[in-house]
Amino acid sequence: MKITKVDNSDLLIISPQIFEDDRGYFFESFNQNKFENLSKQKFVSVQDNESRSIKGTLRGFHYQLSPFTQTKLIRVIEGEVLDVVVDIRKASKNFGKHWAFKISSKNKKQLLVPRGYAHAFLTLSEFAIFSYKVDNYFSPNYERTIIWNDNNLNVDWGIDESEILISEKDKKGLKFIDSEYL
Repeated sequence: MKITKVDNSDLLIISPQIFEDDRGYFFESFNQNKFENLSKQKFVSVQDNESRSIKGTLRGFHYQLSPFTQTKLIRVIEGEVLDVVVDIRKASKNFGKHWAFKISSKNKKQLLVPRGYAHAFLTLSEFAIFSYKVDNYFSPNYERTIIWNDNNLNVDWGIDESEILISEKDKKGLKFIDSEYL
């Protein structure tokens, strides 16, 4: 397992050691001891989530308010996504900054998204199976959504807006400047 910190943020890219041979491959998708030793932080999952999305599906930007903020450890089991996170911590030097990552079943990278970030992803392949572990339970009363195409965030999703499939709930996301921050 290799852990790489992203751009003076709290985001971590986790690259597993993959063992391949003529039968296929094997890798540890998570090892608590290795993670804590390499990252110098704790992550204890209390809930696993999985979604399957067709090409063009965009989910997010989602986050939860205190006391239900969540750290997410995300990976793609099948397919490819563009994963985007936004720092929503008012006191952060990166407040309002976003980062984008291509994560796929081919590269097997994972992203640790700490509390204080809003999260979204766009399915790039014909379909994607997206999995993430969280360290706090889902609470619909504390969930918030920032609109995916907010002009202040200016995210380049890489596809035409007419090709994006989005839920009714996500269409009602707030503008970044109108959102509740952490």
